[in-house]
Amino acid sequence: MSEPENGRAGFEEDTSVFQNSSKDEEGSYRFTRDQIYSDAHFEPAGASTEPPRYYTPPERSVKEPKSKRKKDHALLRTLALCLICTLLGGSLGTVIADMRTDRRLEALRESVEASVEEQLASLRTDMDEIRLGGSEAVSSGRLNGAQIFEMAKTQVVGITTDVTYQNFFGLTSSSAVSGSGFIISEDGYILTNYHVIETAYVNNLDITVMTYDGTEYTASIVGFESGNDIAVLKIDAAGLSPVVYGNSDEISMGETIYAVGNPLGELAYSMSTGTVSGLDREIVTEESVIGINMFQIDAAVNPGNSGGPVYNSRGEVIGVVTAKSSAINGEGLGFAVPVNDASSIAEDLMTKGYVTGRAYMGVRLDERYNSMYAQ
Repeated sequence: MSEPENGRAGFEEDTSVFQNSSKDEEGSYRFTRDQIYSDAHFEPAGASTEPPRYYTPPERSVKEPKSKRKKDHALLRTLALCLICTLLGGSLGTVIADMRTDRRLEALRESVEASVEEQLASLRTDMDEIRLGGSEAVSSGRLNGAQIFEMAKTQVVGITTDVTYQNFFGLTSSSAVSGSGFIISEDGYILTNYHVIETAYVNNLDITVMTYDGTEYTASIVGFESGNDIAVLKIDAAGLSPVVYGNSDEISMGETIYAVGNPLGELAYSMSTGTVSGLDREIVTEESVIGINMFQIDAAVNPGNSGGPVYNSRGEVIGVVTAKSSAINGEGLGFAVPVNDASSIAEDLMTKGYVTGRAYMGVRLDERYNSMYAQ
């Protein structure tokens, strides 16, 4: 097969398509579609009886003018900025308020701590005065019983003398003479009653002093004044807690007092409380020849309390427990030597070895003047 012209291989010119066609003046054909179908499923628009179907695109929003959109955006930005500033301002205000509150709380805390520290310093000063002793009042305030006992247990001592003797059956026995005393100097001077150490003095026996913590010391007798039943001992110690003397001339009836000692020699460091129930009592004891001026108390005192201190409500020692009524029916009748008298005697014994201001009759009996000598 030869190559067809115009490159149309295998095709013959089909003139059927040119039926009902006409030539124009230039000799070319024009097509007309009179009932000519190229596809069985295709129907010309004029031949279809169904309404046409259209593609409907989504409706587009109408664009607003640019100038109005810019104004709205500016307004929104302004509102947003205002809102942000408001929030920041509120937060900043809260932070500032919190900072001020914190500063006030810190200032209040510092003020409270300073006040507490000042009160503690004042209390320490008062307690130091109590421990160091002296002739002035410790404080104008009052102490309760618990506070007085906490102080007294560092100042009160037990005094014991072991006595050996022959009993009824001829056997050697021993017993303890016990009493109380209190520390009057840091270096170990102790004030007590003479009758507490009389047996040891007469029989040249050892005297043992025991402090609250159980420490024991052997004491020596510095001196005594039997007429007022006062004695001073000395132990080898340092850094002790001496008492503070009160003014016994200012004792008043009904004043609250505390007695601390070792009743019966067994109930160590007992405290009883009461009031001053009498002043200027002339009391004659078994050891004294003449009456001793004492004040009366209704706090419970017993053998073993002798030589112990009587405290007032300021923690000052105002007396030395010395005697109690020996009457069978007597109760609440204790007696104490005023501390002004006792401390004056103790000072003389510590510094001079004897008591000044005592009158003596300058008469001595000559034992040579007996019946034989007279003859």
